[in-house]
Amino acid sequence: MVEKCSLASAALRRQTHWAPHGNVVSANGLSISITGLAPWLQIGSRLRLDPPGAEPIAAEVVGFADGLATALAFGPLEGIATGTAASLAPSATLAVDESWLGRVLDPLGRPIDGRGPLRPGPRPWPVRAAAPSAGQRARLGPRIDLGVRALDAFATCRRGQRLGLFAASGVGKSTLLAMLAGGAGCDVVVLALVGERGRELREFLEDDLGPEGLARSVVVCATSDSPPLMRREAAYAAMAIAEHFAEAGRQVLLLMDSVTRFAMALREIGLAGGEPPATRGYTPGVFAELPRLLERAGPRAAGKPGAITGLFTVLVEGDDHDEPVADAVRGILDGHVVLDRGIGERGRYPAIDILRSLSRTVPGCLAPEEAALMRQARGILALHAEMADLVRLGAYRAGADPAVDAAIRLAPRIEAMLAQGKGEEKGGTVEAAFAALAMALEDADAA
Repeated sequence: MVEKCSLASAALRRQTHWAPHGNVVSANGLSISITGLAPWLQIGSRLRLDPPGAEPIAAEVVGFADGLATALAFGPLEGIATGTAASLAPSATLAVDESWLGRVLDPLGRPIDGRGPLRPGPRPWPVRAAAPSAGQRARLGPRIDLGVRALDAFATCRRGQRLGLFAASGVGKSTLLAMLAGGAGCDVVVLALVGERGRELREFLEDDLGPEGLARSVVVCATSDSPPLMRREAAYAAMAIAEHFAEAGRQVLLLMDSVTRFAMALREIGLAGGEPPATRGYTPGVFAELPRLLERAGPRAAGKPGAITGLFTVLVEGDDHDEPVADAVRGILDGHVVLDRGIGERGRYPAIDILRSLSRTVPGCLAPEEAALMRQARGILALHAEMADLVRLGAYRAGADPAVDAAIRLAPRIEAMLAQGKGEEKGGTVEAAFAALAMALEDADAA
């Protein structure tokens, strides 16, 4: 009898006109409990909720309990009531097209720039996908020009590399991202704005990114007032768009601001689904999901020319660079760049702390003379920082140590070389950055 029922169920599923339906039985906070669909669902399944007299609402299954499916909605829950109809929806895909360049969209692929509908491409691309196989993945490519002297000279990046930009709020992350979007040597820029302030989107697009930067970019935005699923989906959608262009052989620069807000959205989703809070309230699923997202960036399969070079901002809470998300992300990525509030307060932008920043791929992409120049400059800055308090207090007498005298003379010149305004030397190269560094040191020696 059981076998006959199973065969009948399988036959029903093959009927194109048949689809299982369920109903909302309760709502608690962010989560919705649905009955009648559990046998056909799995974690991550998409649903369509049809509140009477209102627009349909997309939702996603995040857990199961007592025969009920627990789901979260991609929009506000107004209108949802006991008995609201629920049905299965297709898996999340984005039909990316070349015409999407220059457009701004939400995480579900809907335009939000007022320029009309997006033209769908010929091939739907899955929003959730596995990273390329580690054994078949190509190696990192040649170095890439980021157009920011401090990064090109002291945290040189290679194609397919992933760097973290670690900073507290208000230290210039958005401006640095705009400089990268406008000046980096790449074909396509994909920009994910996760949990951003709504009023800042147009300011960023028009003032920071500008028409030239936007023309080669696809911007995915979920503002801070969006439901957690939308904020999480912004990161996945941007990654899927980047993968589409990389698979087509393009060199893609993926900029994500910020991974911290992505993790916060995952925490809200996990707690609503019944996960226990762990480190600083973050659920275990957060630290399992971070590598699944970040590992998707990088080179594609061996033999394919495209690659995703990723720069991910990490919002460090209270300037604590050892907080859980920052610590986890630093261990996954191929290097870290630290933006320091004190440097910004002194008026040097971008406020990159050279001594605390590191690119793990530098040994494989610098010429010996460039590596020697970088080490010399780092040594000068480190010695100058060590002696700064003594010099300020007048406890150091000039001539007591030639190395300290040289550091006092050279450090300001290096700092001047690191300072770079928005739009200054757009399209600068690694070679130009090292030439500027060498010139600063040579001029100082001559003096």
